[in-house]
Amino acid sequence: MSTVISRRGLLSGLPAAWAGKNAGLMPFHWASSRPNAIPASAQIFDIRDFGARGDGRTLATRALQAAVEACHQARGGVVYVPAGTYLIGTVQLKSWVTLHLAAGATLLGSGDGRDYYPAREIPLGGVPGDATLRDGHVGLLYAVNAENITFEGPGTIDGQGGQFRRGPHGTPPPSGRGGDRRPFQLLLYRCRQVRVRDLTFIRGAYHCLRLVECRFAWFDNLHIFNRVNGNNDGFHFISCEYAHVNGCDVLSGDDACALFGSCRNITIANSSFSTRWSVFRFGGGTAENITVSNCILHEVYGCPIKIQCNPGARFENIAFANLILQNVTGPIHIGNGPSPRYRRGRPPLAPASAEVTDPGMVRNISFNHLNIRVVDPRHQPGLLPWHVGYRTGELHSCVALNAMGNSWLENISFDDVRISYPGGGTAAMAAIREVPEISGEYFMNGPLPAWAVYARNVRGLELANVRFELRATDLRPAFNFVNVDDCALANCTLAGPARSTAAMRFEAVRNCLLTAPRLLAPAAVFLEAAGDCRDIAIDGGDLGRAARPVQLGAGVVPAAVTVRQ
Repeated sequence: MSTVISRRGLLSGLPAAWAGKNAGLMPFHWASSRPNAIPASAQIFDIRDFGARGDGRTLATRALQAAVEACHQARGGVVYVPAGTYLIGTVQLKSWVTLHLAAGATLLGSGDGRDYYPAREIPLGGVPGDATLRDGHVGLLYAVNAENITFEGPGTIDGQGGQFRRGPHGTPPPSGRGGDRRPFQLLLYRCRQVRVRDLTFIRGAYHCLRLVECRFAWFDNLHIFNRVNGNNDGFHFISCEYAHVNGCDVLSGDDACALFGSCRNITIANSSFSTRWSVFRFGGGTAENITVSNCILHEVYGCPIKIQCNPGARFENIAFANLILQNVTGPIHIGNGPSPRYRRGRPPLAPASAEVTDPGMVRNISFNHLNIRVVDPRHQPGLLPWHVGYRTGELHSCVALNAMGNSWLENISFDDVRISYPGGGTAAMAAIREVPEISGEYFMNGPLPAWAVYARNVRGLELANVRFELRATDLRPAFNFVNVDDCALANCTLAGPARSTAAMRFEAVRNCLLTAPRLLAPAAVFLEAAGDCRDIAIDGGDLGRAARPVQLGAGVVPAAVTVRQ
């Protein structure tokens, strides 16, 4: 079946000024075979009939934009991109438009920066206090205040991102457009009812998919390869609601799935992620009601799960379940407190303030059924085509629950978790007693005084059915808890650090029950208690490999720790 629309009929639905200016782009008539994936009732707007040529050299921006405008004015339909390579600059999508890339079709981002323009409707700076909107507002494909828009494959969107990367010694990129003037592959602002499915995104100049203040969005069966430039994020959500990612594979150079601002009611499932930096990175206002399940995180050299809460923010009801973290560094970091300014490669300029008037809130965060293999990033092959350095703190961290001052983490739980750690902690690291009150990137504290879990300022901490194994010697305790209230550890299996070190170290820990712990290797002491420790009970388990079950520091009364075998 073919659909034929006359030139007069097509132009009658467009504004007179637009039609007159672009009349040369419009066909006298057109007819296209309908692809099987497109409903029979849909109007089809084939970009070839608007002048596009799929030779990879002829700029097709105006033809694609004209097809979008015609589809929008017709109150909906399909803009069809047939097999071929179509060179484009910035194109704006409109409401009720489905952009369909056929098998063998590629939208190729121009390598000439003059073919792009900013979306002036998207403010820079965003809402007061939200720095996440300062990253530019240029898109290869973008939409503003649109509804019911779809981007679908099985074709490819190629951003030619290497053309936007600065050369040696800060020389301008070949495109002439760099920094925050680079185009995002897909930029959506305040859109509703968005669907992106069955597409391949490669070689983005900046973030691949960047959504700002969008609601009701579905992302299905996408392949993203974004490793040719700095800040090559995969998904980047800012203050979005009701967004759902399913069946996607992301290989990125930076945050694979960032959730900034106030994100609510988000689900991420059945996907795989690999990146040099974080996968799930949280920061900003209010993040709540978010689930991540049935995902593989592999070759992630830079904290796969990173939650950083600043004063005034709130992170609540976030669940991670059924995850494999294979070959990762610093797998989990949750922080709460003011972030200092940080200079790359140098110490922070100032520590976080001990007291803040409006401390952030982090509570009800769960991790269930995780299998984690931690590696030393210095011995892993590079993911990016340029050298990336490592910070000392990256090399010696695992699970960090780090609040400071009058900030707290509340109701943090781990159930059915297995962690294999490479070791390498020294006696000097084991001797660390005070970790700087620094919040921000997970490596900023330097090496932590625990190889498995470091927890500070936590209320309601639960670890059940967890196993922590060492692949080489590490002289630090497995657990180091500081100012922790109301915690329960059940069926925890630990590798002992060394005969000269305690397996667990508590300082100012209150109301804690350890049920059926098990020590895999010899240690001088199972539990070392110091400071204001009280109401700690060890119930059952196998502590036979420890020379002593408990060692009490100065000021800790014998009744503070009870051992029941």
